[in-house]
Amino acid sequence: MKYFSRNIVSVLILALLLIYSSCKVEPILDPNNPGLGPISANPTLGEIQNLVTGIESGMRDNMNFYFDDVGVIGREYYRFSTSDPRFTSDLLGKETAVLDNNTFYITNPFAARYRVVKNTNILIDGLSNTSANISDKQRIVGKAYANTIKAHELLMVLNLEYDNGVRVDVANPDALGPFLDRTQSLDAISSLLNAAYADLTANSGTAFPFTTTFFSDTAGQFAKFNRALAARVAVYKTDWSGAIAALGNSFFDINGSLATGVFYTYSAAGGDQLNPMYFPQNSNGETRVAQPLFITQAEAGDTRLSKVPMRTASTTQDGLTSNYDFFVYKTNVDPIPIIRNEELVLIYAEAKAQLNDLPNAILAINKIRTAAGLPVYSGPVTQAAIIAEMLKQRRYSLYGEGHRWIDLRRYNLLNTLPIDRPNDNVWTQFPRPANE
Repeated sequence: MKYFSRNIVSVLILALLLIYSSCKVEPILDPNNPGLGPISANPTLGEIQNLVTGIESGMRDNMNFYFDDVGVIGREYYRFSTSDPRFTSDLLGKETAVLDNNTFYITNPFAARYRVVKNTNILIDGLSNTSANISDKQRIVGKAYANTIKAHELLMVLNLEYDNGVRVDVANPDALGPFLDRTQSLDAISSLLNAAYADLTANSGTAFPFTTTFFSDTAGQFAKFNRALAARVAVYKTDWSGAIAALGNSFFDINGSLATGVFYTYSAAGGDQLNPMYFPQNSNGETRVAQPLFITQAEAGDTRLSKVPMRTASTTQDGLTSNYDFFVYKTNVDPIPIIRNEELVLIYAEAKAQLNDLPNAILAINKIRTAAGLPVYSGPVTQAAIIAEMLKQRRYSLYGEGHRWIDLRRYNLLNTLPIDRPNDNVWTQFPRPANE
């Protein structure tokens, strides 16, 4: 009888195992964080599309931390938070506070950008290996798209890490490439953009084998975005002639709308993201408020001050006070610029000034000034004065878009940023994350 019972139990266990194995649902791959194997090996067109959608969604992840990092250290605005004092202590170097290499303001944006880089590498492998019905030209321009996005994400990391550099070669997670120094990092990013541009222009009439959210779906139009990024990288490298050349093949238009550009987009649709830089006016507790000098140092009549409307009541935290909201984005679905024509016109002004072509630099500066309701430039016509004016216009035109701290660092002018409290510090760069 005991022997019979053991057999019945064994049969029941075996049956249950067979039922479980036949009914078990395989886990669904997350398109935002796919594994290397399945998609790289032989993806369908649907899997490639999901991967591109995940890449562009991931580009928006943790961008609020990136903008708060550069915006607060650059003294553009204060980030008040009742839940986390590090926005007003660590980022502003309050007394003995330092930047932590293992906390949200560096680990979150760093990890988010490299997740996108990982996914661009998977996309490149997938386009090489897919047996889907796409042409050789589509494979080429699809990879050029991936390398352009990769270059953008690496530049975002480098903007925070600066002399700590970045890892560019991360395709093999078991054999990561070394951290490059700042110059090497910029050169590698520039090389990615240039190689991608060559492939895009050689196949300019080719459509991508997928649909994009933020970008044009044809190689020729996307190439203009690539060159806009290349112009930004060129000025970071002090390659002024290279910046002018890149602008000539971008969507730069000195007489065009300053708002033309490429943007992160947001919506209230289910599963989508809302603009993380939006807070309603007169918010308290969790809010962003303008650093007061942005208002007091502005020229009378500058319409760009609409970005910082006066609050109904001042707000104070940690010894910092402001009467003005950071209100660049008026709703929670407003787009955030990746790069736009206003920046390109200012890059043109900068490069022309550095090349000592002052008349054309002033021409570009006046396009910016008159668009902001200001009279044309009437100051000294010297290279130093025009560069100073250019930086001033970048401060007001690109307010809150992630440039001020980087611009003053490029010109060794971080010591001109205001010290909001005695013993505060202005940081030059972020530490490399602890797990790196």
